[in-house]
Amino acid sequence: PGQIIGAELAAIFAIFTSQAWNMAFSFYQSLKTLPNDLDEATRSFGLSTWQRFWRFEVPFAMPGLVWNTMMSMSGGWFFVVASEAITVGDTTFKLPGIGSYVALALEQRSIPAVLYAILAMLVVILLYDQLLFRPLVAWSSKFRFELTASEDVEDPWMLKLLRRTRLLRAATDVIGSGFNVLTGLRLALPRRATKERIPSKLADAIFLGVMGIALLYALYLIVQFTSTSLTWSEVLEAFLLGLLTLVRVVVLMVLATIVWVPIGVWLGLRPVWGRRAQPIAQFLAAFPANLFFPIFVVLIVRGHGNPNIWLTPLMILGTQWYILFNVIAGASAFPGDLQEAAKCFRVGGWLWWRRVILPGVFPYYVTGAITASGGSWNAAIVAEVASWGDTKLEARGLGAYIANATADGQTAKVVLGVA
Repeated sequence: PGQIIGAELAAIFAIFTSQAWNMAFSFYQSLKTLPNDLDEATRSFGLSTWQRFWRFEVPFAMPGLVWNTMMSMSGGWFFVVASEAITVGDTTFKLPGIGSYVALALEQRSIPAVLYAILAMLVVILLYDQLLFRPLVAWSSKFRFELTASEDVEDPWMLKLLRRTRLLRAATDVIGSGFNVLTGLRLALPRRATKERIPSKLADAIFLGVMGIALLYALYLIVQFTSTSLTWSEVLEAFLLGLLTLVRVVVLMVLATIVWVPIGVWLGLRPVWGRRAQPIAQFLAAFPANLFFPIFVVLIVRGHGNPNIWLTPLMILGTQWYILFNVIAGASAFPGDLQEAAKCFRVGGWLWWRRVILPGVFPYYVTGAITASGGSWNAAIVAEVASWGDTKLEARGLGAYIANATADGQTAKVVLGVA
Protein backbone atom coordinates (compact mmCIF):
# COMPACT_ATOMS: atom_id res chain seq x y z
CA PRO A 1 0.00 0.00 0.00
CA GLY A 2 1.19 3.46 -0.88
CA GLN A 3 3.78 2.04 -3.30
CA ILE A 4 3.72 2.07 -7.10
CA ILE A 5 5.85 -1.05 -7.52
CA GLY A 6 2.78 -3.06 -8.53
CA ALA A 7 1.88 -0.58 -11.27
CA GLU A 8 5.52 -0.50 -12.41
CA LEU A 9 5.60 -4.30 -12.70
CA ALA A 10 2.27 -4.28 -14.57
CA ALA A 11 3.64 -1.72 -17.06
CA ILE A 12 6.85 -3.73 -17.53
CA PHE A 13 4.81 -6.89 -18.11
CA ALA A 14 2.59 -5.14 -20.69
CA ILE A 15 5.64 -3.82 -22.58
CA PHE A 16 7.38 -7.21 -22.32
CA THR A 17 4.41 -9.04 -23.83
CA SER A 18 4.37 -6.58 -26.73
CA GLN A 19 8.05 -7.34 -27.45
CA ALA A 20 8.87 -10.94 -26.57
CA TRP A 21 6.50 -12.88 -28.81
CA ASN A 22 7.69 -11.19 -31.97
CA MET A 23 11.29 -12.26 -31.34
CA ALA A 24 10.19 -15.73 -30.22
CA PHE A 25 8.19 -16.28 -33.43
CA SER A 26 11.12 -15.04 -35.51
CA PHE A 27 13.53 -17.49 -33.89
CA TYR A 28 11.04 -20.35 -34.18
CA GLN A 29 10.53 -19.60 -37.88
CA SER A 30 14.31 -19.69 -38.41
CA LEU A 31 14.57 -23.04 -36.64
CA LYS A 32 11.91 -24.48 -38.98
CA THR A 33 13.84 -23.38 -42.09
CA LEU A 34 17.36 -24.56 -41.22
CA PRO A 35 19.27 -25.73 -44.34
CA ASN A 36 19.54 -29.52 -44.48
CA ASP A 37 23.15 -29.51 -45.70
CA LEU A 38 24.33 -27.38 -42.78
CA ASP A 39 22.28 -29.53 -40.42
CA GLU A 40 24.05 -32.65 -41.70
CA ALA A 41 27.42 -30.91 -41.43
CA THR A 42 26.88 -30.15 -37.72
CA ARG A 43 26.00 -33.78 -37.10
CA SER A 44 29.01 -35.00 -39.08
CA PHE A 45 31.35 -32.84 -37.00
CA GLY A 46 29.77 -34.20 -33.82
CA LEU A 47 28.66 -30.84 -32.38
CA SER A 48 26.91 -31.10 -29.03
CA THR A 49 23.45 -29.65 -28.49
CA TRP A 50 24.99 -26.57 -26.85
CA GLN A 51 27.50 -26.04 -29.67
CA ARG A 52 24.88 -26.63 -32.35
CA PHE A 53 22.64 -23.99 -30.78
CA TRP A 54 25.31 -21.27 -30.67
CA ARG A 55 27.33 -22.19 -33.78
CA PHE A 56 24.48 -23.03 -36.17
CA GLU A 57 20.95 -22.17 -35.05
CA VAL A 58 21.57 -18.72 -33.53
CA PRO A 59 23.79 -17.44 -36.41
CA PHE A 60 21.27 -18.62 -39.02
CA ALA A 61 18.44 -16.85 -37.16
CA MET A 62 20.46 -13.68 -36.52
CA PRO A 63 19.43 -11.50 -39.57
CA GLY A 64 15.72 -11.98 -38.94
CA LEU A 65 16.16 -11.77 -35.18
CA VAL A 66 17.91 -8.39 -35.41
CA TRP A 67 15.15 -6.91 -37.56
CA ASN A 68 12.46 -8.28 -35.24
CA THR A 69 14.33 -6.98 -32.19
CA MET A 70 14.25 -3.58 -33.86
CA MET A 71 10.50 -3.93 -34.39
CA SER A 72 9.98 -5.11 -30.81
CA MET A 73 11.83 -2.06 -29.52
CA SER A 74 9.53 0.21 -31.49
CA GLY A 75 6.48 -1.83 -30.45
CA GLY A 76 7.47 -1.30 -26.85
CA TRP A 77 7.28 2.46 -27.35
CA PHE A 78 3.78 2.04 -28.76
CA PHE A 79 2.55 0.33 -25.58
CA VAL A 80 4.45 2.57 -23.18
CA VAL A 81 1.80 5.24 -23.72
CA ALA A 82 -0.99 2.82 -22.81
CA SER A 83 0.77 1.20 -19.84
CA GLU A 84 2.13 4.24 -17.98
CA ALA A 85 -1.31 5.76 -17.43
CA ILE A 86 -3.76 3.14 -16.12
CA THR A 87 -7.30 3.76 -14.84
CA VAL A 88 -9.12 1.00 -12.97
CA GLY A 89 -12.44 2.12 -11.53
CA ASP A 90 -11.90 5.25 -9.44
CA THR A 91 -8.15 4.64 -9.17
CA THR A 92 -5.69 6.11 -11.67
CA PHE A 93 -2.01 5.18 -11.79
CA LYS A 94 0.33 7.53 -13.64
CA LEU A 95 3.91 6.36 -13.72
CA PRO A 96 6.73 8.81 -14.42
CA GLY A 97 7.57 8.62 -18.11
CA ILE A 98 6.65 9.81 -21.55
CA GLY A 99 3.50 7.66 -21.57
CA SER A 100 1.86 9.45 -18.65
CA TYR A 101 3.12 12.76 -20.09
CA VAL A 102 1.25 12.07 -23.34
CA ALA A 103 -1.88 10.99 -21.46
CA LEU A 104 -1.87 14.26 -19.49
CA ALA A 105 -1.27 16.26 -22.68
CA LEU A 106 -4.28 14.64 -24.35
CA GLU A 107 -6.41 15.21 -21.26
CA GLN A 108 -5.50 18.93 -21.19
CA ARG A 109 -5.67 19.38 -24.99
CA SER A 110 -2.08 20.63 -25.12
CA ILE A 111 -0.78 20.48 -28.70
CA PRO A 112 2.71 21.83 -27.75
CA ALA A 113 3.09 19.07 -25.14
CA VAL A 114 2.16 16.43 -27.73
CA LEU A 115 4.77 17.88 -30.11
CA TYR A 116 7.40 17.84 -27.34
CA ALA A 117 6.63 14.15 -26.75
CA ILE A 118 7.01 13.40 -30.45
CA LEU A 119 10.33 15.27 -30.53
CA ALA A 120 11.64 13.39 -27.47
CA MET A 121 10.69 10.04 -29.01
CA LEU A 122 12.36 10.99 -32.29
CA VAL A 123 15.64 11.92 -30.57
CA VAL A 124 15.76 8.70 -28.53
CA ILE A 125 14.90 6.53 -31.55
CA LEU A 126 17.59 8.18 -33.68
CA LEU A 127 20.13 7.63 -30.89
CA TYR A 128 19.54 3.91 -30.47
CA ASP A 129 19.25 3.48 -34.23
CA GLN A 130 22.70 4.99 -34.78
CA LEU A 131 24.40 3.49 -31.71
CA LEU A 132 22.79 0.03 -31.66
CA PHE A 133 20.67 -1.15 -34.55
CA ARG A 134 22.64 0.12 -37.54
CA PRO A 135 25.81 -1.68 -36.34
CA LEU A 136 23.76 -4.80 -35.53
CA VAL A 137 22.11 -4.93 -38.96
CA ALA A 138 25.48 -4.51 -40.71
CA TRP A 139 27.12 -7.12 -38.44
CA SER A 140 24.28 -9.64 -38.89
CA SER A 141 24.57 -9.51 -42.68
CA LYS A 142 27.63 -11.80 -42.46
CA PHE A 143 25.34 -14.62 -41.31
CA ARG A 144 23.33 -14.64 -44.54
CA PHE A 145 23.18 -18.12 -46.05
CA GLU A 146 24.36 -17.86 -49.66
CA LEU A 147 26.90 -19.41 -52.00
CA THR A 148 27.91 -16.26 -53.90
CA ALA A 149 29.46 -12.97 -52.84
CA SER A 150 26.90 -10.41 -51.73
CA GLU A 151 26.90 -6.72 -52.50
CA ASP A 152 29.43 -4.75 -50.46
CA VAL A 153 27.80 -2.05 -48.35
CA GLU A 154 29.76 0.53 -46.38
CA ASP A 155 29.78 -0.12 -42.63
CA PRO A 156 28.00 2.43 -40.41
CA TRP A 157 30.17 4.85 -38.47
CA MET A 158 29.53 3.20 -35.10
CA LEU A 159 30.72 -0.18 -36.37
CA LYS A 160 33.83 1.45 -37.84
CA LEU A 161 34.48 3.11 -34.48
CA LEU A 162 34.24 -0.23 -32.67
CA ARG A 163 36.60 -1.90 -35.14
CA ARG A 164 39.22 0.86 -35.48
CA THR A 165 39.50 2.24 -31.94
CA ARG A 166 42.14 0.27 -30.07
CA LEU A 167 40.49 0.42 -26.66
CA LEU A 168 37.04 -0.53 -27.96
CA ARG A 169 38.51 -3.25 -30.19
CA ALA A 170 40.46 -4.70 -27.26
CA ALA A 171 37.30 -4.71 -25.11
CA THR A 172 35.22 -6.38 -27.81
CA ASP A 173 38.00 -8.93 -28.44
CA VAL A 174 37.99 -9.89 -24.75
CA ILE A 175 34.21 -10.24 -24.76
CA GLY A 176 34.30 -12.19 -28.03
CA SER A 177 37.00 -14.55 -26.78
CA GLY A 178 35.06 -15.28 -23.61
CA PHE A 179 31.88 -15.83 -25.58
CA ASN A 180 33.67 -18.23 -27.96
CA VAL A 181 35.01 -20.26 -25.04
CA LEU A 182 31.56 -20.41 -23.43
CA THR A 183 29.73 -21.41 -26.61
CA GLY A 184 32.43 -23.93 -27.53
CA LEU A 185 31.85 -26.08 -24.44
CA ARG A 186 30.68 -29.58 -25.26
CA LEU A 187 27.58 -29.47 -23.07
CA ALA A 188 25.08 -32.23 -23.82
CA LEU A 189 22.82 -34.76 -22.16
CA PRO A 190 24.46 -37.95 -20.93
CA ARG A 191 24.64 -40.61 -23.61
CA ARG A 192 22.33 -42.98 -21.73
CA ALA A 193 19.67 -40.30 -21.41
CA THR A 194 20.04 -39.49 -25.10
CA LYS A 195 19.50 -43.11 -26.12
CA GLU A 196 16.61 -43.72 -23.76
CA ARG A 197 14.78 -40.49 -24.46
CA ILE A 198 11.03 -40.53 -25.07
CA PRO A 199 10.07 -40.73 -28.76
CA SER A 200 9.27 -37.37 -30.30
CA LYS A 201 5.60 -38.08 -31.09
CA LEU A 202 4.94 -39.39 -27.58
CA ALA A 203 6.63 -36.33 -26.04
CA ASP A 204 4.53 -34.05 -28.28
CA ALA A 205 1.36 -35.88 -27.24
CA ILE A 206 2.26 -35.53 -23.54
CA PHE A 207 3.01 -31.82 -23.98
CA LEU A 208 -0.26 -31.17 -25.86
CA GLY A 209 -2.17 -33.13 -23.24
CA VAL A 210 -0.70 -31.10 -20.38
CA MET A 211 -1.41 -27.85 -22.24
CA GLY A 212 -4.97 -28.97 -22.98
CA ILE A 213 -5.61 -29.78 -19.32
CA ALA A 214 -4.17 -26.41 -18.27
CA LEU A 215 -6.38 -24.64 -20.84
CA LEU A 216 -9.51 -26.45 -19.67
CA TYR A 217 -8.69 -25.63 -16.05
CA ALA A 218 -8.18 -21.94 -16.94
CA LEU A 219 -11.51 -21.97 -18.80
CA TYR A 220 -13.18 -23.51 -15.75
CA LEU A 221 -11.79 -20.78 -13.50
CA ILE A 222 -12.97 -18.07 -15.92
CA VAL A 223 -16.50 -19.51 -16.06
CA GLN A 224 -16.58 -19.86 -12.28
CA PHE A 225 -15.43 -16.27 -11.80
CA THR A 226 -17.74 -14.64 -14.36
CA SER A 227 -20.89 -16.74 -13.91
CA THR A 228 -21.84 -15.02 -10.65
CA SER A 229 -21.90 -11.50 -12.13
CA LEU A 230 -22.57 -11.89 -15.87
CA THR A 231 -25.56 -13.10 -17.86
CA TRP A 232 -25.66 -15.05 -21.12
CA SER A 233 -26.79 -11.92 -22.96
CA GLU A 234 -23.60 -10.15 -21.86
CA VAL A 235 -21.50 -13.12 -23.00
CA LEU A 236 -23.24 -13.01 -26.40
CA GLU A 237 -22.62 -9.25 -26.61
CA ALA A 238 -18.90 -9.73 -25.96
CA PHE A 239 -18.77 -12.48 -28.60
CA LEU A 240 -20.44 -10.26 -31.24
CA LEU A 241 -18.15 -7.35 -30.40
CA GLY A 242 -15.20 -9.72 -30.82
CA LEU A 243 -16.46 -10.60 -34.31
CA LEU A 244 -16.62 -6.88 -35.20
CA THR A 245 -13.01 -6.38 -34.11
CA LEU A 246 -12.02 -9.55 -35.99
CA VAL A 247 -13.47 -8.13 -39.23
CA ARG A 248 -11.46 -4.93 -38.73
CA VAL A 249 -8.26 -6.90 -38.07
CA VAL A 250 -8.69 -9.09 -41.17
CA VAL A 251 -9.44 -6.15 -43.48
CA LEU A 252 -6.48 -4.16 -42.17
CA MET A 253 -4.15 -7.16 -42.45
CA VAL A 254 -5.09 -7.64 -46.11
CA LEU A 255 -4.52 -3.96 -46.87
CA ALA A 256 -1.19 -3.92 -45.00
CA THR A 257 -0.05 -7.01 -46.92
CA ILE A 258 -0.89 -5.47 -50.30
CA VAL A 259 0.97 -2.26 -49.43
CA TRP A 260 4.02 -3.40 -47.45
CA VAL A 261 5.09 -6.70 -48.99
CA PRO A 262 6.27 -5.11 -52.29
CA ILE A 263 7.92 -2.23 -50.41
CA GLY A 264 9.63 -4.62 -47.98
CA VAL A 265 10.98 -6.77 -50.82
CA TRP A 266 12.30 -3.70 -52.63
CA LEU A 267 14.06 -2.39 -49.50
CA GLY A 268 15.39 -5.81 -48.48
CA LEU A 269 17.04 -6.43 -51.85
CA ARG A 270 18.67 -2.98 -51.75
CA PRO A 271 20.71 -2.71 -48.52
CA VAL A 272 21.62 0.95 -49.09
CA TRP A 273 17.99 2.03 -49.32
CA GLY A 274 17.07 -0.33 -46.50
CA ARG A 275 19.47 1.46 -44.16
CA ARG A 276 18.13 4.84 -45.23
CA ALA A 277 14.56 3.79 -44.52
CA GLN A 278 15.48 2.03 -41.25
CA PRO A 279 15.19 5.01 -38.84
CA ILE A 280 12.03 6.28 -40.56
CA ALA A 281 10.35 2.89 -40.21
CA GLN A 282 11.46 2.63 -36.58
CA PHE A 283 10.02 6.04 -35.75
CA LEU A 284 6.69 5.31 -37.46
CA ALA A 285 6.48 1.91 -35.78
CA ALA A 286 7.04 3.52 -32.38
CA PHE A 287 4.50 6.28 -33.00
CA PRO A 288 1.64 5.64 -30.50
CA ALA A 289 -1.92 5.74 -31.78
CA ASN A 290 -2.81 8.12 -28.93
CA LEU A 291 -0.87 10.92 -30.57
CA PHE A 292 -3.25 10.80 -33.53
CA PHE A 293 -6.30 11.20 -31.30
CA PRO A 294 -6.49 15.01 -31.74
CA ILE A 295 -6.48 14.71 -35.55
CA PHE A 296 -8.99 11.87 -35.72
CA VAL A 297 -11.36 13.28 -33.10
CA VAL A 298 -11.45 16.74 -34.70
CA LEU A 299 -11.93 15.36 -38.24
CA ILE A 300 -14.64 12.89 -37.20
CA VAL A 301 -16.55 15.47 -35.16
CA ARG A 302 -16.36 18.21 -37.79
CA GLY A 303 -16.99 15.87 -40.70
CA HIS A 304 -19.74 13.95 -38.87
CA GLY A 305 -17.92 10.72 -39.66
CA ASN A 306 -18.74 7.27 -38.35
CA PRO A 307 -16.31 6.31 -35.53
CA ASN A 308 -16.85 2.60 -36.32
CA ILE A 309 -15.12 3.19 -39.66
CA TRP A 310 -12.72 6.08 -39.16
CA LEU A 311 -11.19 4.95 -35.86
CA THR A 312 -10.28 1.61 -37.45
CA PRO A 313 -6.99 2.82 -39.08
CA LEU A 314 -5.62 3.55 -35.60
CA MET A 315 -5.49 -0.22 -34.96
CA ILE A 316 -2.95 -0.86 -37.70
CA LEU A 317 -0.68 2.14 -37.06
CA GLY A 318 1.74 0.31 -34.81
CA THR A 319 1.27 -3.25 -36.09
CA GLN A 320 1.57 -2.98 -39.87
CA TRP A 321 5.32 -2.55 -39.37
CA TYR A 322 5.66 -6.14 -38.17
CA ILE A 323 4.88 -7.20 -41.75
CA LEU A 324 7.28 -4.65 -43.25
CA PHE A 325 10.21 -5.47 -40.95
CA ASN A 326 9.81 -9.23 -41.38
CA VAL A 327 9.55 -8.97 -45.18
CA ILE A 328 12.67 -6.77 -45.22
CA ALA A 329 14.45 -9.38 -43.10
CA GLY A 330 13.34 -12.15 -45.47
CA ALA A 331 14.36 -10.28 -48.60
CA SER A 332 17.72 -9.25 -47.12
CA ALA A 333 18.42 -12.90 -46.21
CA PHE A 334 17.34 -14.16 -49.65
CA PRO A 335 20.30 -16.08 -51.18
CA GLY A 336 22.21 -14.13 -53.80
CA ASP A 337 22.82 -17.26 -55.90
CA LEU A 338 19.06 -17.71 -56.36
CA GLN A 339 18.77 -14.08 -57.44
CA GLU A 340 21.52 -14.62 -60.02
CA ALA A 341 19.88 -17.85 -61.23
CA ALA A 342 16.60 -15.99 -61.75
CA LYS A 343 18.46 -13.34 -63.78
CA CYS A 344 20.24 -15.97 -65.88
CA PHE A 345 16.93 -17.65 -66.72
CA ARG A 346 15.39 -14.22 -67.35
CA VAL A 347 12.63 -14.77 -64.83
CA GLY A 348 10.80 -11.49 -64.39
CA GLY A 349 7.46 -9.85 -63.82
CA TRP A 350 4.71 -11.71 -62.03
CA LEU A 351 6.53 -15.04 -62.59
CA TRP A 352 9.48 -13.73 -60.55
CA TRP A 353 7.17 -12.72 -57.72
CA ARG A 354 5.24 -15.98 -57.79
CA ARG A 355 8.12 -18.45 -58.23
CA VAL A 356 11.16 -16.71 -56.74
CA ILE A 357 10.74 -13.97 -54.15
CA LEU A 358 7.34 -14.68 -52.57
CA PRO A 359 8.24 -18.31 -51.67
CA GLY A 360 11.56 -17.00 -50.30
CA VAL A 361 10.03 -14.41 -47.96
CA PHE A 362 6.84 -16.32 -47.15
CA PRO A 363 8.09 -17.83 -43.84
CA TYR A 364 9.14 -14.35 -42.70
CA TYR A 365 5.80 -12.92 -43.83
CA VAL A 366 3.89 -15.53 -41.82
CA THR A 367 5.86 -14.54 -38.71
CA GLY A 368 5.11 -10.87 -39.33
CA ALA A 369 1.43 -11.53 -40.06
CA ILE A 370 0.97 -13.54 -36.85
CA THR A 371 2.57 -10.88 -34.67
CA ALA A 372 0.79 -8.07 -36.55
CA SER A 373 -2.61 -9.69 -36.04
CA GLY A 374 -1.90 -10.16 -32.33
CA GLY A 375 -0.67 -6.60 -32.08
CA SER A 376 -3.83 -5.34 -33.79
CA TRP A 377 -5.96 -7.03 -31.14
CA ASN A 378 -3.87 -5.38 -28.42
CA ALA A 379 -4.02 -2.02 -30.19
CA ALA A 380 -7.81 -2.29 -30.41
CA ILE A 381 -8.01 -1.49 -26.68
CA VAL A 382 -6.31 1.84 -27.39
CA ALA A 383 -7.70 2.56 -30.85
CA GLU A 384 -11.42 1.86 -30.41
CA VAL A 385 -11.75 4.57 -27.74
CA ALA A 386 -10.30 7.95 -28.73
CA SER A 387 -10.45 10.99 -26.46
CA TRP A 388 -9.30 14.58 -26.81
CA GLY A 389 -10.03 16.63 -23.71
CA ASP A 390 -13.71 16.18 -22.88
CA THR A 391 -14.55 14.75 -26.31
CA LYS A 392 -14.68 10.97 -26.44
CA LEU A 393 -15.41 8.77 -29.46
CA GLU A 394 -15.96 5.03 -29.46
CA ALA A 395 -16.07 2.35 -32.13
CA ARG A 396 -18.11 -0.73 -31.28
CA GLY A 397 -15.78 -3.63 -30.72
CA LEU A 398 -14.04 -5.81 -28.17
CA GLY A 399 -11.28 -3.26 -27.58
CA ALA A 400 -13.74 -0.56 -26.50
CA TYR A 401 -15.58 -3.17 -24.41
CA ILE A 402 -12.39 -4.05 -22.47
CA ALA A 403 -11.27 -0.41 -22.17
CA ASN A 404 -14.61 0.72 -20.75
CA ALA A 405 -14.84 -2.26 -18.40
CA THR A 406 -11.34 -1.50 -17.10
CA ALA A 407 -12.19 2.17 -16.58
CA ASP A 408 -15.41 1.20 -14.73
CA GLY A 409 -13.62 -1.38 -12.59
CA GLN A 410 -15.77 -4.27 -13.86
CA THR A 411 -13.25 -7.09 -13.52
CA ALA A 412 -15.63 -9.81 -14.68
CA LYS A 413 -16.19 -8.06 -18.01
CA VAL A 414 -12.46 -7.52 -18.44
CA VAL A 415 -11.83 -11.24 -17.91
CA LEU A 416 -14.64 -12.11 -20.33
CA GLY A 417 -13.29 -9.75 -22.98
CA VAL A 418 -9.75 -11.12 -22.67
CA ALA A 419 -11.00 -14.71 -22.73
